[in-house]
Amino acid sequence: MPRTVTGIDLGLRNARFLRGYSKGNTFHVTNFANVPVASSEIVDGWQACELDFKPGSARVGITGRDVNVRYVRVPRVPDWQLRNLMRFEVEEIGGQSGAGLASDFNLLPNLPEIEGEDVVLLAMARETLLEEHEAGLKALGGTPEAFTPNAIALFNAWTRFGVLQDETVLVANIGYDNVDVVIARGPDLLFARNLSGGSRLFEDAIAQRFSISNEKARELKEEVASLDPNAKHLDTNAERASRAILGAAGQLLSLLQSAVLFCKTQVKLTGLKLDRVMLCGGGAALDGLPRYLQSGLSVPVEIFDPWRVVETGSLSDEERAELERYHLESVVALGLATMASDPDCYGIEIVTAATRKRRAFAQRHVWLIAAGVLALGYLGWDAWRTSQDLSRAKELARNAEQQYKRASETHRKGEDLALRNRELQRLADELYAVQGAGEQTARVLDLFGQHLPSDFWVTQISSDVRADPELGIARGSERPIVTVTGRAREGTNSLSALYQGFIENVRSKLPPEAALKERLATTGAKFTLDLSLFAPRAAPGADGTTPAAGDGPRGGKP
Repeated sequence: MPRTVTGIDLGLRNARFLRGYSKGNTFHVTNFANVPVASSEIVDGWQACELDFKPGSARVGITGRDVNVRYVRVPRVPDWQLRNLMRFEVEEIGGQSGAGLASDFNLLPNLPEIEGEDVVLLAMARETLLEEHEAGLKALGGTPEAFTPNAIALFNAWTRFGVLQDETVLVANIGYDNVDVVIARGPDLLFARNLSGGSRLFEDAIAQRFSISNEKARELKEEVASLDPNAKHLDTNAERASRAILGAAGQLLSLLQSAVLFCKTQVKLTGLKLDRVMLCGGGAALDGLPRYLQSGLSVPVEIFDPWRVVETGSLSDEERAELERYHLESVVALGLATMASDPDCYGIEIVTAATRKRRAFAQRHVWLIAAGVLALGYLGWDAWRTSQDLSRAKELARNAEQQYKRASETHRKGEDLALRNRELQRLADELYAVQGAGEQTARVLDLFGQHLPSDFWVTQISSDVRADPELGIARGSERPIVTVTGRAREGTNSLSALYQGFIENVRSKLPPEAALKERLATTGAKFTLDLSLFAPRAAPGADGTTPAAGDGPRGGKP
């Protein structure tokens, strides 16, 4: 995805904010704003800046007396040695000025005029200046990516959007208080510098001639003043204003000529000759200026308009109209945004000491950072996996809890049913005992009525529920037992035979589950019978048969 950045050109009268991205060979502008400011120092202009969009990551242009661009010829050495040489150069200059300097450098393209040496472009700016710019940008919600001299941004705008030929071209951005100059040969940079001067020279000249304010002088400059010798003046004010600016135009011409001389002396290109001059910036709009400079420099002078090859379809109607109005003043901002979004651009990136330390730390510890990122990624994945496992465990726990609740409810109902069953069993046993005791007593009376010998009679009969091991009724399993006590007439013949016959008859009439226990007094005149029709059935014997009533414990024989 293309990288979107904002190029910021902050001046004394206006601040240009141009946001966009490079895609292929085309730059797409997404936002634009021109903010009027009025300050004596460039950094003071941040206070007046208000935007409808956030700058985000931004490249800020710097110019003026606080920016120093030098050219150093050095032997061709390794990069680390070149960095040391430039560091010594910056420390020497900083020691002379007594101010902290931030800097960056880049090699100029190989020049055929120079053999065995490289020419280094070294750009420096005060640390305090950059810190003030950073504070102003952060107040607008932006993040300073780097600072670049306006002249370098102008060069990138020219090489990306100008018509390049095999010729030497001077490109000048005429601002209010500074002129940024670039000399390029084809696509190669030869010279870049910022010069003091600009459209203020014309306003000051008019203000002095008419004894008026600079604001009124600016109106006369823009509306009636002209450097065209063939211009027809509408009134005497126009003629006077045009004559007033001739001296300022001469100063501007001298600035451009001095830039060519600086290039010849500093870069050691004694045979340098211009083929063309391109103008931009607000000062370039002065009527007749290209023709005036052309006569003084003896080369064609034209207006540099890069916007014919820039995509502005994403701008709103208001932004597009504002860009058309300030198109000459916005070339540097376009160059800043372009070089920040296109890594192939010629780069000078000046940063503060604090930013440099952060970036050096990140570069030295890139593997640690990568390992940290991987560790964080693994921890994140592990946390996600653990979260999934936890979710599954919670789901299983919910299911188990529901099953436990159902089982607990079933168990509780089972216990309730068992308790109810025991209560019903106890009630049934009681009813069974009551019913059984009555029925058992009636059957015993019936048997005695049928089989009791005439010389025997019953003296007592009773029924109760109790245990009797001899009848096979264990404790805890009490059953109804009928107890019959009787006597025989004294002097009865064959008393024992009659009693035994009576007992056998009774026993033969009893059901298999009945148990009978009899006790006969030694005199043979009294007997006692314990009988239960509800005694537990005896376990089968070894031969598989069930003992008959009266045998063993059931039989109750002595």
